[in-house]
Amino acid sequence: MKKRNVALAIIFTIITFGIYGIYWFVCLTNDSNTLCPEQKTASGGLAFLFTLISFGIYGIYWNYKLGEKVGGSGILYLILSLVGFGWVNYILAQSAINKAIENNEVPVQQ
Repeated sequence: MKKRNVALAIIFTIITFGIYGIYWFVCLTNDSNTLCPEQKTASGGLAFLFTLISFGIYGIYWNYKLGEKVGGSGILYLILSLVGFGWVNYILAQSAINKAIENNEVPVQQ
């Protein structure tokens, strides 16, 4: 797992017209699976593929599971996703992952 600067991730997503956001999605999925292996879901690449194939429906489920895995409320992540604020989930999840890395709760990638 790697600690990421949330502000830079947002800026890179805007600059690259969302391409970095796809990479961030994949990384968040893989990092959350590492953080909480007992609730492991599809890998980042598969989760992105499932989201594309299901026209975003899997993405809604992904947001709910992400909220459960990073220690927040899955319901909060689900509601934010449904009302169009799914991008806030990326920020909340990355902040929780960064906090877990700072507290030495997970292995850190160099």
